[in-house]
Amino acid sequence: MAVYAAFCAYATMAAAVSGGRDRLWAIWAACGYAAALAMLWLWRGRRGVIAAVGVSVALAVLAPLLWLSVGYPLEDGMNVIDRAASLLVHHGSPYLPAAQVTSWISYNPYLPVMTLFGLPHVAGLGVLAGNAGVWIAIGTVIPLAAAFWIAMARDGRRPERVSRDGGRTWRQDALLATGVAVASPVIGLNLAVITTDPPVLALILLALALATHPAATQPSSPQPGNTGPAAVISARATGALGAGIAIGAACDLKSTAWLAVPVLFAMFAARDGARAAWRFAASAAVTVFVLIAALAPAALTSPAAANALIRDSVLFPLGLTHYKTPAESLLPGHLLTTLGTAGHVISVGLLLAAVLGIAVSLVVRPPRDVPAAAWRLAIGLSLMFLLGPQVRFGYFLYPLGLVGYLALTQTTASDIPELT
Repeated sequence: MAVYAAFCAYATMAAAVSGGRDRLWAIWAACGYAAALAMLWLWRGRRGVIAAVGVSVALAVLAPLLWLSVGYPLEDGMNVIDRAASLLVHHGSPYLPAAQVTSWISYNPYLPVMTLFGLPHVAGLGVLAGNAGVWIAIGTVIPLAAAFWIAMARDGRRPERVSRDGGRTWRQDALLATGVAVASPVIGLNLAVITTDPPVLALILLALALATHPAATQPSSPQPGNTGPAAVISARATGALGAGIAIGAACDLKSTAWLAVPVLFAMFAARDGARAAWRFAASAAVTVFVLIAALAPAALTSPAAANALIRDSVLFPLGLTHYKTPAESLLPGHLLTTLGTAGHVISVGLLLAAVLGIAVSLVVRPPRDVPAAAWRLAIGLSLMFLLGPQVRFGYFLYPLGLVGYLALTQTTASDIPELT
């Protein structure tokens, strides 16, 4: 109830001070959170919790997403994704050649996997089925649900007793955690108004879940038949490979996921040894290469296409291209860029200094478990977003999402009431 009260307060405030799409989401969401609060107050027990979470997802995410998708024109980002998909199908690269770059909207700041969300539109599907935002929502919920499912299945604190409705407790916890995460303003707002960050966050969380050791391999919770050296080695290998694949896909969606690679590499090295760390790195690298080969093949065969990929996905977000994004924020890095070339150089320099500081921290004091890695990643991303030259407030979805994931996965089954 405290969580939903906070959600409701935020949505109510946003409805009063924001405008456009954000205000429409806030109105729907405030109603959804208020209804969930009323249900939690009047209907105690696990069924009341499930019903309240379901109502909040319906009113804070599904309703505004469908309303905005049908009644409003596509956001610039979705138009860019649709254009990228068309370019991929016809030219083998989702990026415009240099001669056709005539404004900031000509750039495609996303990496090749993001193009997948525009392929239904290119295939001729109409209205919702061809809307990239709808597919982004689906591409967020599936890996997010998988992350909570895996994390809670591996948590030895969650009892395997059968609850009164016949389901396993940890499965119910995973379902509830997914619903709360999707309905929260952190993810719900971004899904409803359609931004490209939620699927990147979801894949990062999936990588963290896959990197979590099953409780049976931990010395503190021995279980006969599952604690031998072979089981430990198998769990480590599977976790490193799976985490590498998930983070490789995230890194091929958007460059905001790149910091997760050294953080998880350092964690695997400190916790499981160098072999596991290099296994993780190799699986991530292979995933990135395979996805680029499939979704931007021209970038591997044409220097011009490779330069276009770097120009759009690396230089443009750093403000190093001829045309700049019109997006503005009151963050320190962006405010520095308003001072001219010198301010922009200072912003980029501070960003590089932050990256160097994070790298040093990973060597001197590497994270030794998943929660420590998540916190290190959240802190590192926050520093980069504060100091980066072309960053908007919406990017703080990542550190907030990481902290929220830890809060939800570290809640034990006993914290949620049984059916009444």
